[in-house]
Amino acid sequence: MTYKETTEWMFAQLPMYQLQGASAYKIDLTNTILLAEHLGNPEKDIKTIHIAGTNGKGSVSNMLASIFQEAGYKTGLYTSPHLKDFRERIKIDGEDISETFVVDFIAANKTFFEANHLSFFEMTVGLAFDYFRTQKVDIAIIETGLGGRLDSTNIITPLVSVITNIGMDHTQFLGNTLNAIAGEKAGIIKKSIPAVIGEYNDETKPVFVAKAKKCNAPLYFASDEVVQDYPSDLIGDYQSQNRKTVLKTIELLQDEFQISENAVKEGLLHVARNTGFMGRWQQLHSKPTVIADTAHNSHGLKIVMSQLQKQEYETLRIVFGVVNDKDLTEVLPLMPKRAVYYFCRPDIPRGLDAKSLSEAAKGFGLNGKIYGSVPEAYQKALEDSVENDFIYVGGSTFVVAEVL
Repeated sequence: MTYKETTEWMFAQLPMYQLQGASAYKIDLTNTILLAEHLGNPEKDIKTIHIAGTNGKGSVSNMLASIFQEAGYKTGLYTSPHLKDFRERIKIDGEDISETFVVDFIAANKTFFEANHLSFFEMTVGLAFDYFRTQKVDIAIIETGLGGRLDSTNIITPLVSVITNIGMDHTQFLGNTLNAIAGEKAGIIKKSIPAVIGEYNDETKPVFVAKAKKCNAPLYFASDEVVQDYPSDLIGDYQSQNRKTVLKTIELLQDEFQISENAVKEGLLHVARNTGFMGRWQQLHSKPTVIADTAHNSHGLKIVMSQLQKQEYETLRIVFGVVNDKDLTEVLPLMPKRAVYYFCRPDIPRGLDAKSLSEAAKGFGLNGKIYGSVPEAYQKALEDSVENDFIYVGGSTFVVAEVL
């Protein structure tokens, strides 16, 4: 198969949560363990940092990767979902995995995948670990896909476990309380391995403390630390806490790696350049200003909407679409009423029909027109704007992906 045929087979034949939702969720790690054994347990041959959390794990992962790259280490980075091309999920030193490696890996293991009914995510995790071992990375930064305890990445024994924060998202899988969700994320805390918690509250802190005590794992709360802040090219307001989480993680790794203050400074300043990171308060246009952000749950959107309110503009225009399992009663109340909305459906099977979104939005005083696609909505917002207007594109990772 060609690369295009290979990725189409991966997307179409096997469950992929980002496209299908609940039907793709696996209830245990049996298949991942089976796959790892089939591949000769590549995860045991690489040093890793493991990152979970409701929001911010992508930013933290990319900041860490950028710092390690600046320090001269060969750095693997595994994240999800991708925005434009599947290969974005697996990188070394900011370079996407090659099409050839993807094609050859799937071809070599396709019979095994089919016989054992492996999911898209399980295959992709196996591919990442195999690639990082083959390429002999010095460190691999591994972001969980969903949750933690039952996530396919949770077969690694990392140098540090990182949990950025806990918010209400994916409640159909992880539980409908912060306490329950924290319990799932805390599943990445391992025996005697230090754990860094980015943010906590009264509900989640006891969960982390109990799990760390059970695992005899040193526990650190980054938000309680007084650290020197450094500027970064990731300029969303929410990034200040992510930077604290990163700095604490780097501090704990100083015995294992030599990372200078200059590497930290340069790494934080050049995240997008070093890793190709996209979609976090990313400016796409000026006059009018266009900002795209992948925040898609109430925890993330609260912070982004707060930053949006600080902007100066003549008219605020919002290109907005969501997936069909999104709890609209959680996100729509956060959106500004004094804005012109361009409702659209992201081009994936899980995309919510734009008409349904528009009707729900009206109930919260949000008004606008319905468009046939994300590009059409975005183009109309640009055409309608004068140079002092502000266009925000968001609601879903998949909406942002279509305008990048």
